[in-house]
Amino acid sequence: FPPAVFPLSCVVQNYSWGKVGLESEVAKLVASGDPLVQIQPDLPYAELWMGTHPRGDALIRDNRIPQKTLGQWIADNPACLGAKVKDAFQGHLPFLFKVLSVNTALSVQAHPNKELAAKLHAQFPEHYPDANHKPEMAIALTPFEGMCGFRPVEEIVSFLQNVPELRALIGEVAAEQLERSGSDDPRGVSAALRVCFTRLMKSEKKFFVDQLNMLVKRISQEAAEGKDTSGSNGDLLLRLHSQYPGDIGCFTIYFLNLVRLEPGEALFLGANEPHAYLQGDCVEIMACSDNTVRAGLTPKFIDVLTLCEMLNYTPAPSSSKIFPAAQSQLDPHVYLYDPPVPDFTIMRIEIPASIKLYLISAMDSASILLVIQGTAVGTSTAAASEMSLHRGSVLFISANESISLHLSSPDGMLLFRACCLL
Repeated sequence: FPPAVFPLSCVVQNYSWGKVGLESEVAKLVASGDPLVQIQPDLPYAELWMGTHPRGDALIRDNRIPQKTLGQWIADNPACLGAKVKDAFQGHLPFLFKVLSVNTALSVQAHPNKELAAKLHAQFPEHYPDANHKPEMAIALTPFEGMCGFRPVEEIVSFLQNVPELRALIGEVAAEQLERSGSDDPRGVSAALRVCFTRLMKSEKKFFVDQLNMLVKRISQEAAEGKDTSGSNGDLLLRLHSQYPGDIGCFTIYFLNLVRLEPGEALFLGANEPHAYLQGDCVEIMACSDNTVRAGLTPKFIDVLTLCEMLNYTPAPSSSKIFPAAQSQLDPHVYLYDPPVPDFTIMRIEIPASIKLYLISAMDSASILLVIQGTAVGTSTAAASEMSLHRGSVLFISANESISLHLSSPDGMLLFRACCLL
């Protein structure tokens, strides 16, 4: 039999928003995963892609396997996905697993549901390259910050009253409509929110740049005088403006929740949920798609109309955005992040130092295993030889195969395993 468990060498994306050199978790993982890799001290290491995406198909690190990449191998051996996954996802790995190291903000964006994705792809294939939805989940590796979903209305109203530049962009009529909308009428609230956000995003470039400059000047002066600028979300405004001067996205901080994740905490982003990662390191998993509708904090193509039409305008507190992990019933060392979509699930596996032998159990799905900390020797009946596992190691595990880990690290192990639980 050909090996069905094997190590991968994964593709790095050097996007400009990434952390630079060895400040980046991506760079650190790559450097410890493969000692031959030279990390460039001034290059951003933004994303590590673990999967079969055509722009970043993982290389197989096993010269007994004739296929060069994971995508080719799965195409030739589709049964490795597991029977259910193979049928449900037409013989393709249904997810892309990543590590992100964020230094400056990513664009304000949302991902379409399947229905809208199909429509956008048919109309504008150059901007929307496929017809799939793109739910995603991020789990913090270091303290992580992002914006996600609309704030409770009272927070937005408070900003409308404290930030005259914001009120000027939205206009008095729309601002008053939101102030008057009562919590007993959620549809009225959403409608008023939609009008306010759309007016902001569609405001005339020269007008919003003038207002933004006035706001930044005012906040800078207040901060220099030692005043509290939190009523205008001053710290975040100045930070984003320094990263993306003159960008309409700077004003979205008054509408979207700021969510702070501690390591191990997660954010699930369903269809039509506005979001922007701000800083920190995380593992991320998503459905296989490149469909992103952007509207600010970016030099890329922006599609304001589509974004404003598609968003979910349901206000909710930032605490409600944190997605809980459930300890596995079968294994107390496994924490499951199982979102309300079929495409993916992540397991966080924490093995204490007291355990010297641990079984990565078989499941009816292909999976990708990432080592964040610790060392072990892995053995499997489906592997060609024993595998040395350490920080930065990435393994592909075919469905229904298991791995025995013989641990050798004094402080245990931390692993993430991406799979599809149908």
